[in-house]
Amino acid sequence: MTSKSTYRKFDPWRTAPVSEVSRETVVSGHYFNVDRVSYNSAPIGHFQRYLLQANNGESVGVIAVTEDGTIPLVEQYRLPVHRWTLEIPAGHSDNGVLSPLEVAKLKLKEEAGFEAEHYQQICRFVNSPSFSTQHTTLFLARGLTPAHADEERLLTSVRFATPQEALDMVESGTIIDAKSIIAVQALAARPDLLQ
Repeated sequence: MTSKSTYRKFDPWRTAPVSEVSRETVVSGHYFNVDRVSYNSAPIGHFQRYLLQANNGESVGVIAVTEDGTIPLVEQYRLPVHRWTLEIPAGHSDNGVLSPLEVAKLKLKEEAGFEAEHYQQICRFVNSPSFSTQHTTLFLARGLTPAHADEERLLTSVRFATPQEALDMVESGTIIDAKSIIAVQALAARPDLLQ
């Protein structure tokens, strides 16, 4: 196997090839605003893009592993895709009112019915850098104990899968939610996280 060297080292902070000329919010919403942004670029001139400006804070997801080695996944009906999904518990920091860790703790309790002794941040990513400013932080939760929660809701919405079963659901297209896919694949790639 041969490797190809690049002509320069990758630098995400090098000078931008475009300059922003103007920005106007054309739609305001709970999770996002839609901004129409005008740019100038030496190679191509003037152009516009519509961008999603996240306005409800950081997104947070938490993949938890129970004492018997299963992952709680939450069934949710998602309007934009008109289907049920299986997802890790998740939420938003509400513009920094809560820290990402506080959101992880709250959502694990509310959505899956657990509290955890240990939380570990496993990654942070930009959801769709081509058109959105939304970031997501993922946590791994271990040392779970049942929390006082809405038992009836939990019985109907929480499903449990082993890490391998969850990975199989990712590969079969049963789990389609990006943050959940990333979290499940992180566990598969890093079995040391479960130690």
